[in-house]
Amino acid sequence: MNVKEFRELMAERTYVEAGAELYEMFHKLAQDALKITVELNTKYHTPEEIVEIFSKLTQREVDASFRLFPPFYTDCGVNIKLGKNVFINACCRFQDQGGIIIGDNALIGHNVTIATLNHDYNPENRASITPNPVKIGKNVWIGSDSTILPGVEIGDGAIIGAGSVVTKSIPANTIAAGNPARIIRNIEI
Repeated sequence: MNVKEFRELMAERTYVEAGAELYEMFHKLAQDALKITVELNTKYHTPEEIVEIFSKLTQREVDASFRLFPPFYTDCGVNIKLGKNVFINACCRFQDQGGIIIGDNALIGHNVTIATLNHDYNPENRASITPNPVKIGKNVWIGSDSTILPGVEIGDGAIIGAGSVVTKSIPANTIAAGNPARIIRNIEI
């Protein structure tokens, strides 16, 4: 299985049975991501070097406007897709096997976790996994220490308050906060 086939299966939200070829691909990609993130996180890199390393991690061309403050952690790497002028602050953790799409001008605060997988509810099959992508729109600001759960879409211009747990999609141009996150108000533009 190659990365293109992996991305296609994840986009289809293919159930991943423990021990299957797709499940084993998760482990291979995790090992590849560990090698790259250790390189990223253990010494200083210029912004240009970070763009190069992140392009290697995602196996996609990352725009030169991308900025990241390490350390950064991911279980996979190859299913992250970034727009232009994205900023990711320190200590973020992305579980991206199911797909993470981040739009132009998005700001991701310190220590944000984005998850795209759910384990099977049946205890007999608990190791099996269902992917569900996370989509973050343009001009979104996600506050520090927030957690974004599988299947969530955050609309353009939205703000997620610090420490929030986002369990449901958030409409464009709204502010949401809390655990679980709820809409506090609309943003007047």
